[in-house]
Amino acid sequence: MRLARVIGTLVSTVQHEAFIGHKLLWVQPVDDAGHPADPPLVAVDGAQAGIGDYVLVVQEGKSARAVMGNDKAPCEAVVAGVIDYVEVGGRQRLLAPPREETR
Repeated sequence: MRLARVIGTLVSTVQHEAFIGHKLLWVQPVDDAGHPADPPLVAVDGAQAGIGDYVLVVQEGKSARAVMGNDKAPCEAVVAGVIDYVEVGGRQRLLAPPREETR
């Protein structure tokens, strides 16, 4: 499992039938301070997450399919939870909100 931040949603008018009724999210893996850690990826939303939320992502096919409730779905990543805070060494801390990007 990994920490990630939801950075967008994906809309697909043509998709595998297993994804019908499931929201697809564009997530950015982050470290425990909220800084980008790896390239973004697509995950099925299993936790009603929204853009800007920090989430827990499962990147393993069998577990992802279990959260979807479909053992035949071609899925490798799923958002399994929304993170409220991180606790390290007995101290709670919020992940920093992302900085506004300038274009």
